[in-house]
Amino acid sequence: MSLRNLFISVTCALLLASRGAAAPAASSVVSPSASSVAAPLSASSPAASSPSPALSSSETEPSSTVSAPPVSETVAPASDDPNYVAWTSDYTGTPEAIRDSLGGTVIGPQNVPLDLENPDLLAPPTTDNGLVANAKWPFSLSHNRLQTGGWARQQNVDQLPAATELAGVDMRLEAGAIRELHWHTASEWAYVTRGSVQVTAVNQLGQNFVGTANKGDLWFFPAGVPHSLQATNATEDGAEFLLVFDNGTFDEDGTFLITDWLAHTPKEVIAKNFQAPISVFNEIPGEELYIFPAASPGPDSDAPAGPYGTVPSPYTFAMSQMSATELSGGSVKIVDSHVFNISKTTAVAEVTVNPGAMRELHWHPTQDEWTYFLEGNARVTVFASSGNANTFDYQGGDIAYIPAANGHYVENIGNTTLRYLEVFKTATFQDVSLSQWLALTPPAMIEATLNINAEDLKYFSKTKSIVIGPAPVNGTANGTTAA
Repeated sequence: MSLRNLFISVTCALLLASRGAAAPAASSVVSPSASSVAAPLSASSPAASSPSPALSSSETEPSSTVSAPPVSETVAPASDDPNYVAWTSDYTGTPEAIRDSLGGTVIGPQNVPLDLENPDLLAPPTTDNGLVANAKWPFSLSHNRLQTGGWARQQNVDQLPAATELAGVDMRLEAGAIRELHWHTASEWAYVTRGSVQVTAVNQLGQNFVGTANKGDLWFFPAGVPHSLQATNATEDGAEFLLVFDNGTFDEDGTFLITDWLAHTPKEVIAKNFQAPISVFNEIPGEELYIFPAASPGPDSDAPAGPYGTVPSPYTFAMSQMSATELSGGSVKIVDSHVFNISKTTAVAEVTVNPGAMRELHWHPTQDEWTYFLEGNARVTVFASSGNANTFDYQGGDIAYIPAANGHYVENIGNTTLRYLEVFKTATFQDVSLSQWLALTPPAMIEATLNINAEDLKYFSKTKSIVIGPAPVNGTANGTTAA
């Protein structure tokens, strides 16, 4: 062999040996653990911008032996900032648009009482993002219709544009006062907040009904069923009640009133209809009465006996006599068509939440939630998908509106019991619990998705908690902080 050929042979051998030493054995490839992974590379770093060399099929390990990369390699971990409410209901200072190092003081005109009631609008948690349709309306901002004997104020899409499925009315009747005989194009569901109300109705089959709803009780009239309401003298103040209609455009001023109808019908037609002398109708009102004073109603037994009997399903339901389901953080009563048979288009959950407790993270699959706060202070974050989430604060007399499928919770951020109504346009109450969903999903899926250790999955409940009591977090109880 020539010297030249010997040199070439030795050089090739050395190159082959060098290549073999540089390639690690497939069995030595180790998937990095979550604890050993550094922060994600930025797009500007050399390693991030340089493509990785492709491996040939002979150099890759079978996928079954390679563990999935930790979540922290995909996105940065969420902040561990608890994001408590910036100030509580008993805070008496001047609220500022500041959260930690963000924001600044308010140096222009400021409505301090309004800002004190809405800390999560002025100083929202850093988890808020994007835009969510306004989900709050206080009845205090609704124009009030004053009548002799009472008043009424309403909320529909004119006040809360997102509330397309349901509308509400807050109505007050002095003792004996009557909300006159009328009917609607929408169904009417009601909850008595104070006092006692006698309700009367006749259905399309000529069957009648007279019953009384006391504080905490319900009534329901299907669309088109004529009815009337009268406050009893059970309390000297009469009654106040909440009405909910299954149409977001409903207008309380647009109901069909008997006085309004007859005032706009020729007298001779009225007389012919009733087969009575025209003089019988000489003194009927020349315009609608709507709400007017009267003597207190007689007993329910005074209802006329009709040839077709009474309605088969009562129009009232004694929710006040219903036992609540006691929970770790409060209680709940649920009334839908399964127990209140006539209520085919409206269901309700009456919820109480103890101080520091919360209605669990959940959503309602197909129906919007119209919420009325009876007492206490609440905090609600509405998650509307696509990174959009906004937080709102509520007090007694406020309305919340949460579209179907939007994730949310209701937290008591006050020092007294929070009590509110969840109302839905449906025959059957439905909700989905986040904790239950995760607890009933294969653990490996939850570990891979949320980067939660297997031993910590014990905290996820396989049953709906509904209302959860305060729980320790890093050695201290859940709570809020005042600015």
